[in-house]
Amino acid sequence: MQTPISNPDMSLDGKVAIVTGASRGIGEAIARAYARRGAKVVIASRKMDGLSAVATAIKAKGGEAFPVVCHAGKEDQIDAMVATTVQRYGKVDILVNNAATNPYFGPMMNIDWGAWEKTFEVNTKGYFMAIRAVARHLQERDAPGSIVSIASIAGIGAAMAQGVYGMTKAAVISMTKTLAVELGGTGIRVNAIAPGLVDTHFAGALMANEALVKQMTDTAPVRRVGKPDDIAGMAVYLGSDASGYVTGQTFIIDGGLMLTGSL
Repeated sequence: MQTPISNPDMSLDGKVAIVTGASRGIGEAIARAYARRGAKVVIASRKMDGLSAVATAIKAKGGEAFPVVCHAGKEDQIDAMVATTVQRYGKVDILVNNAATNPYFGPMMNIDWGAWEKTFEVNTKGYFMAIRAVARHLQERDAPGSIVSIASIAGIGAAMAQGVYGMTKAAVISMTKTLAVELGGTGIRVNAIAPGLVDTHFAGALMANEALVKQMTDTAPVRRVGKPDDIAGMAVYLGSDASGYVTGQTFIIDGGLMLTGSL
């Protein structure tokens, strides 16, 4: 059993983190926040162009970031990403599963199997493959670690117009609980974050629906749409030793929307 960590400091000095889907949006915000807190950050996405810009921006602020191209649904690429991180920085301490896809927007009954399979491949299977790769590395080192998966309130309530996406996020929440129990004895903590509507390119279909956005902003207690930085703070907490007694939890960050019973 790992020695308990009791440290309220949210510093990430000395830690190495992998953040997937980090070329923009929530992943980019988390990567920047991690670097500001002292972590060495490997940022991953399917294309190098966006990653290079994020890495350059982080380095310009005095942080350390290294871009790696990785398809989040392909096990060989995930394994290579982890191996590259270990080769460059000697270890991995934190994994943030953020890369996701949502190729279909509309009534759940009308989705085709191609879109169904792609959504599950990246959002559920891909998350599990990345967790398993990093957890095995941590166990080989006999080291503690933190796994943070980005879920969604779509995985908690009804996911109108994005039902299969919601199914994958519900699976992430279930996976988080089970792996927290299975891995807790080795010092590996597993948690999830469930954002509400956040203004990102990924949420473009939702943000383009003015009536839906108005309904949400009129209903949510904070009366606004979320920003990527709203999610990054919780990711810093969960990656740091300040959350050393926290595992198996899903943290809802939705401006209070779900409190109103509108979803």
